[in-house]
Amino acid sequence: METVRLTLAEALARYLSAQKIEVQGERVALFGCSFAIFGHGNVTCLGQQLKNIEDTIPTWRGQNEQSMATAAIAYAKANKRQRIGIASASIGPGATNMLTAAGIAHTNRLPLLMFAGDAHVSRLPDPVLQQTEHFHNPALTVNDAFKAVTRYWDRVVHPAQLLQTLPQAIETMLDPATCGPVFIGLPQDIQGLAYDYPEAFFAERVHRIRRPEAEQVELETAVEMLKSARRPLIISGGGVHYSDACDALLQLAEAHNIPVVETIAGRATLLQSHRLNGGPIGVTGSNSANYLAGHADVVLAVGTRLQDFTTGSWSVFRDPDLKIISLNVARFDATKHFALPLIADARSGMTRLSGLLGDYRADEAWAQSAFDEAKKWKALCAQRAEVTPGTDASYAQVIAAVNRLQEPGDTVLAAAGGLPAELNMNWQSRQLGKFDIEFGFSCMGYEIAGGWGAKMANPDGEVVVLVGDGSYMMMNSDIYSSVLSGHKLIVVVCDNGGYAVINKLQNNTGNESFNNLLKDCRRNVPEVARVDFVLHARAQGACSEKVASMDDFDAAYARAKASDRTYVIVLDIDSTQWSSCDCWWDVGLPEVTRNERTAKAVSDFGLGRKYQRQGI
Repeated sequence: METVRLTLAEALARYLSAQKIEVQGERVALFGCSFAIFGHGNVTCLGQQLKNIEDTIPTWRGQNEQSMATAAIAYAKANKRQRIGIASASIGPGATNMLTAAGIAHTNRLPLLMFAGDAHVSRLPDPVLQQTEHFHNPALTVNDAFKAVTRYWDRVVHPAQLLQTLPQAIETMLDPATCGPVFIGLPQDIQGLAYDYPEAFFAERVHRIRRPEAEQVELETAVEMLKSARRPLIISGGGVHYSDACDALLQLAEAHNIPVVETIAGRATLLQSHRLNGGPIGVTGSNSANYLAGHADVVLAVGTRLQDFTTGSWSVFRDPDLKIISLNVARFDATKHFALPLIADARSGMTRLSGLLGDYRADEAWAQSAFDEAKKWKALCAQRAEVTPGTDASYAQVIAAVNRLQEPGDTVLAAAGGLPAELNMNWQSRQLGKFDIEFGFSCMGYEIAGGWGAKMANPDGEVVVLVGDGSYMMMNSDIYSSVLSGHKLIVVVCDNGGYAVINKLQNNTGNESFNNLLKDCRRNVPEVARVDFVLHARAQGACSEKVASMDDFDAAYARAKASDRTYVIVLDIDSTQWSSCDCWWDVGLPEVTRNERTAKAVSDFGLGRKYQRQGI
């Protein structure tokens, strides 16, 4: 067997650059981007090797390890998990900064490859700079913390271990059932060690995404359940996007006259104008979708993990005899709440189901109810979008304006605070995909960093980032990253003076406003200090302006579209104006109350629990 002597870092870079994947008939690099902040734990060996492969895998410099890894996640999501981003950090705080991003990727089932330096295996120089020491376990480092937020974790302590761990890491990220973040620790004294690697290890490999098939007997059982249903309903989740199954969803719904509702991750899997699209389901959804869920007797859940915001903490399903069919590549998700599991790829599973259903069609009156209820929801969205002169804007008005001004290929993106709910409740999908609400981990700070990664995946369309003032303050430095790298964003900063949506939750549960809105925070000065977001964005190299009202928004947006670099639009938001729908959400409230207001909130809260479905 032919061998080549390489350092671990050389072999790592060479192997990664040889990995390809076929996307829409074109063979491209599996790893489409890399992000790095160098320190003593990753610069001396790995840094040079990343430079050597930058023609294949370009490396971008971010301002924070968390935001770099977040950008890599958004890049993978925009590429429907078919291409992967890399994030590299030094040791200590550089590594731990990526923990939050790993949580985003893990919760949302998205691939992310992370490398971080580690303490010396020899321990001769211990304790090295930034090393935490554990009296009971000298082998323990901060990198062990990643075990809780990764699908695959390894610490490479010998160069030969790359032969085993790299293929396993990649298969973990590409397998739709195990897809998630990977962490590999690289001790400083091991990265430069040499080994005689087989030449065959570095041969180009073209990967593909597997499409597992459901068991025939389970498909037949599912068909019997659907044919016996009087009010069947499809819940479309993010797996429909990742499987490129929007066409299969459309065919299944149309062929069998079954209404569709969408999860947050499954938004824009069916055009909003389609008569069978009943709208978004759940706590931040629509009355129309929740009406359909409340009356459905058989639910086909496709590519969704059915989290609490989708199910209203399992209260949206009101039929006591409800049956659930869960079509999912992951056994863990497919078997929740006594569902009939169809462990399969979304596209192949729906296609086979449709074929076996033959000429079955759901009752037309039921299908018509989806259209009628969705029509009411759309009218409500239009009402929310109406602008009253002389007043601060509402979230719904901003979202309606962006929705109206969106062009084909443009992506809208949000993550935490009030915007995810408002975007989900009001957005009208006129194109498939191009919609990203990170609401699995609901991570403040995802927005601008995620927009940077999404822009790399969508260089020809605008990426419009909707971010609140709270999330902006938590992580905004990738405005500069986008300017530095030439990845133009449109960032809309909605300033409501603090964490307004949590203040709303605080008040709605009978509590007093405290420590959320800026005016309610403890301070030793009489005036509330406010950030000048326009000047702040300009200081990072972006163009920026503040609009006085929604009357000025369209003109500002046109200037943002025409700009050749990141453009930030700032506007004040009325913190009392919220969209809502009829849906319960299980949050912990005190068993013993001390005042009438809290007692009433607890009592009202308890009314919703009677519909909560018991299960696992």
